[in-house]
Amino acid sequence: MAAAPAPVTFRAGCGREWVVASREPDLAYTEQAFPECPTCPHRVEPDGAAPFCTLRPVGTAHPFAALAGLDLPE
Repeated sequence: MAAAPAPVTFRAGCGREWVVASREPDLAYTEQAFPECPTCPHRVEPDGAAPFCTLRPVGTAHPFAALAGLDLPE
């Protein structure tokens, strides 16, 4: 039997944090309950699905952070 997932602190782009027992690398926050959610620059609006904000564990790099160091030829 697998052990229960440990509590992880997830942070949204706005800085709000949630502690959730999860093994997931990130979570989608779909409630959009805060007044700034409709205009938040971290909001994702996929075609045909509900808008969401990605919650990432505190201390992890953004998934596209590695792209910042790319040196593309011109």
